[in-house]
Amino acid sequence: MVYRFFKNTFLFVLMLSVSCGRGTGQINSEATDVSKEKDSIISTEKISPELVLGANRTEAYLPILKNKKIGIVGNQSSLILSSSAESKTPSYTHVVDSLVSLNIDVVKIFSPEHGFRGTADAGETIKDGKDLKTGIPIISLYGDNKKPKAEQLKGIEVMIFDLQDVGARFYTYISSLHYVMEACAENSIQLIILDRPNPNGHYIDGPVLNPAHSSFVGMHPIPVVHGLTMGEYAQMINGEKWLKNGIQCDLQIIEMENYTHVLKYELPVKPSPNLPNSKAINLYPSLCFFEGTNVNAGRGTNKQFQVYGSPFLNKDFYNYSYAPESLDGAKSPKHLGKLCYGEDLSNAPFLEGINLKWLVDAYKNTENQKDFFNSFFTKLAGGPELQKQIEAGVTSEEIKATWQEDLSAFKKMRAEYLIYK
Repeated sequence: MVYRFFKNTFLFVLMLSVSCGRGTGQINSEATDVSKEKDSIISTEKISPELVLGANRTEAYLPILKNKKIGIVGNQSSLILSSSAESKTPSYTHVVDSLVSLNIDVVKIFSPEHGFRGTADAGETIKDGKDLKTGIPIISLYGDNKKPKAEQLKGIEVMIFDLQDVGARFYTYISSLHYVMEACAENSIQLIILDRPNPNGHYIDGPVLNPAHSSFVGMHPIPVVHGLTMGEYAQMINGEKWLKNGIQCDLQIIEMENYTHVLKYELPVKPSPNLPNSKAINLYPSLCFFEGTNVNAGRGTNKQFQVYGSPFLNKDFYNYSYAPESLDGAKSPKHLGKLCYGEDLSNAPFLEGINLKWLVDAYKNTENQKDFFNSFFTKLAGGPELQKQIEAGVTSEEIKATWQEDLSAFKKMRAEYLIYK
């Protein structure tokens, strides 16, 4: 595969000279060498021969960073391909390690949900710390500190944002993007986004969020599957003036080369602990609704977001069962140690839209329907309508038909912010 990511031979040599330390599973551990951490790798196969990620286009952003104090929002997915074109197995270098090796003055790291190394459970409180390899301070952007404070940004002249999104409204990295943009705008800091593919960028679907139900798992009136890269979504946030008081961020997108929204992209490392492979990422927009019910969505198994089940589902209707265990990334999963009846979707066809049938069938076949939903479901759905429709016995096809007017309006708005046609 040919990756045209270096125009300067000297930079190329320097990048290849950087090695990543093996992770210890701790938030402040050394950088993970994903070529060795086989359990965290989604795919080591080479992808499109022309695709060049924003992070690899160093010639486009290194001149901006020279002689500046830099902050970085990143995690384990913030990788630069550092292997030669002839290598059968790609190797990767963390962007922080790469920039430090190039004498870029990285003064602070900001990490989203799951931490800088991406090992924490969903919703787990992450403490500030220090990266053991570089000694750079790490500030958590989760829990009570979702938005960088002015004192945490003091001295930073340019902020880099480099996170791998999965294209779902309730995946909180886009909420972190909002707050970072807002903080940078308020503190006159330029923000550079190193754009990455959206693995669910090939379709747009789901209910559009009602702003009255805005939360960290859904901040803006977009559908569950929005079909935007991080760079495109940032442009939408700016253009629609969704930041506080309508302020706008000084934004620069380092665009990918030769990317399209229909390109199938295999991630080199899992973007969060419970999305271990491409199948889980593809099923996530459909199965995450179960997080707002009494159904387990595979947490505590080796098929996270590829199976679902509950002790309360009808075992005569479902012929698959499993018992969730305490595992890294899911220390206290729903229905821990209890036999759950449900469905294994690990061999399901590739989705090109949200599948609501699994959710509707589970509600129909649960032991006590009044206990099926919890308060989190409204936040995930972006309003109360979806729950009301399911409870009223509306079919999945009929429900999806009610989304179409809002989706059409969103697609028109989306078109204004597309970078990749």
